[in-house]
Amino acid sequence: MKKLKLAFAPTRRSVFSKEDALKFKRLIKEKIQSFGLDFEIVDLEGINEEGLLFDRADEARIIRRFREENVDALFVPHCNFGTEDLVAKIAKALDKPVLLWGPRDEAPLENGMRLRDTQCGMFATGKVLRRFNVTFTYITNSTLESEVFERGFKNFIAAANVVKHFRDLRILQISTRPSDFWSVMCNEGELLEKFGIQIHPITLDEMSQATLKVEKDHPAELDEAIKYIKETLDWSEVEDEHITRVASLKVAMKNYAEETGSSAIAIQCWSNLQDLIGIMPCLANAILTDEQIPVTCETDIHGAITSIMVQAATLNTEPTFFADITIRHPENPNGELLFHCGNFPVSLSVEEKPKLRRHFLFDDHAPGTHECEIKGGEMTLARFDGDHGEYSILLGQAKGIEGPYSRGSYVWVEVNDWPLWEEKLVKGPYIHHSVGIHANVIPILYEACQYIPGLTPDPVDPTEQEIQAWLRGSDINK
Repeated sequence: MKKLKLAFAPTRRSVFSKEDALKFKRLIKEKIQSFGLDFEIVDLEGINEEGLLFDRADEARIIRRFREENVDALFVPHCNFGTEDLVAKIAKALDKPVLLWGPRDEAPLENGMRLRDTQCGMFATGKVLRRFNVTFTYITNSTLESEVFERGFKNFIAAANVVKHFRDLRILQISTRPSDFWSVMCNEGELLEKFGIQIHPITLDEMSQATLKVEKDHPAELDEAIKYIKETLDWSEVEDEHITRVASLKVAMKNYAEETGSSAIAIQCWSNLQDLIGIMPCLANAILTDEQIPVTCETDIHGAITSIMVQAATLNTEPTFFADITIRHPENPNGELLFHCGNFPVSLSVEEKPKLRRHFLFDDHAPGTHECEIKGGEMTLARFDGDHGEYSILLGQAKGIEGPYSRGSYVWVEVNDWPLWEEKLVKGPYIHHSVGIHANVIPILYEACQYIPGLTPDPVDPTEQEIQAWLRGSDINK
């Protein structure tokens, strides 16, 4: 995955202290580099002697640099009052997510003079950004060392990464949806027109032929995949030839994704595929999802879109899992079973060696399912979906709980108010498919939606008001 590129454009105004602006430019850059996030900074050094945004004569050069570097987001820290019109012009020209923040001002000097007036400058810049119709994020005026700043900056970087991957999204669609699955139908033309999302369709026969050719054309990749399966899973219930076929499918799907520039895959996983190549794709899907190429079942395009967004919200550091929301917990009124046939990432298993098995639902019992319970803990559950030209993303938090054994890959979770969740899912536009991840990415996805016209965040827990308060840092006394 390519690193996110952040345009760093600290700004000042000439009537306030240049020395303090230069000091805070350095301190802010050092601070954001200390947060441990994997991103690249493109700054203004060399544009002028100060490396600051203040001279209107620099406008064209600054825009050119950021465009040539193909930046993904713009951070404009106000090192004093700032130059609001120049900020707005550059933000408008770039059309990328914008972060507005300034370090909290010190008390006036003994003689009554003030060095920066940062907060006042943010008021002015916010108004001019609105005049230019520029969507922006801002962090509450706070000290450089505050939790408010660190929280807000990290949230923005992750949200910008979601926007970056959403705008570049292309999905490899392997065959049509299964005929019985009306719930996963999507409007390909509308996704392209509204969001720029591209779909690259191929047939099951094309996928099958590519799978059968892997042994001859890609022996090194095949050997690596076979080794991974044999070392990581208990494969005692299947034959060696089945492992080779699962590994071949995994390599073929990955190669197709790379050749087509696709970042996610939606596959018709049953039942024609096992007739063509003799296996289920569940484990191949699981391995690819662990490798940051999420694969969704039943040709669920909206599920694939959700997977990319949720994965990007962790800066592509955590795997997603694609689940059916299936049955209520037999004892916990707010408990629910998240399940699929065997596609959850192997890395999430609670067993040291989860089982590679034959599918438990089909009469021929084709092999290829990876069965295990996955770890619990805190999770985010999400679902991008839409109908009648309107799209939203359901967002909610859950935590793992104990529950009865189930076949397939599964985890029992508890939510805050299951009847409310159920009402959201039944009334829609959502369905029984969801994407989970072991991280709290709800504020990130909420913020990202601001930069995706036509997509409405739909949080069920926490509420929208609670998310906004968290983003402001209202829970932090600073």
